[in-house]
Amino acid sequence: MEKVFKRPSSLKDVPFRYCPGCGHSLAHRIIAECIDKLGIREKVVGIAPVGCAVFAYDYFNFDVLEVAHGRPPAAATGLKRVMPDRIIFSYQGDGDLAAIGTAEIVHAASRGENITVFFINNATYGMTGGQMAPTTLREQVTTTTPQGRTSGYPLRVSELLSSIEGASFIARTSLDSAKNIKVTRKTVEKALKYQIEGKGFSMVEMLSPCPTDWWMSPEESLKWIRSKMLEIYPLGVFKDKFMEDD
Repeated sequence: MEKVFKRPSSLKDVPFRYCPGCGHSLAHRIIAECIDKLGIREKVVGIAPVGCAVFAYDYFNFDVLEVAHGRPPAAATGLKRVMPDRIIFSYQGDGDLAAIGTAEIVHAASRGENITVFFINNATYGMTGGQMAPTTLREQVTTTTPQGRTSGYPLRVSELLSSIEGASFIARTSLDSAKNIKVTRKTVEKALKYQIEGKGFSMVEMLSPCPTDWWMSPEESLKWIRSKMLEIYPLGVFKDKFMEDD
């Protein structure tokens, strides 16, 4: 009997410790599958910061560097410049990339660094207890906004980075359905290909469920993405410098 489905070689044979329904496990598998498909596992280095992303080295079956909160783009820049033959990606949450690491990601994009960024957006600070993040929606209840967010607005990172001249490929996908997971896989593969081909800075933002900090069941969290997040964070490709070359 032909085996049509197996664990990616780029994932270690260990169980995930993420909360039930968390999107990180899906994102990990998608990235691992794309790395296997492209045959680049021996050349890949991942970079993870503080936050739920900190566990990445437990699951990816290749080198993963742990760095300070918000600093993956700086570390990725250094690694790529001294090891240009390696495929360097950062794996960051919204509390990391869109808050303490905003300057890092903006300037990495502006410089056109030939790196790939995977940005997990669950509209909250996950690991530290579900506090309001820069990506938190208006009126969204968090542990620091028990009456709902009433000040400020959610930061749309993909739209922001797409306005930067140095960025080559910026897209937003979602992990809420089989259809959108398939789109995410194709988008992640394309972002990695752009780095392989030397096309510059690429980022894939993934809308991801966080049932624990949203106080929802896994099923409810997927419905919340569709009913609330997609209105504020529309899906699609926001910038593709080399679309005509594909």
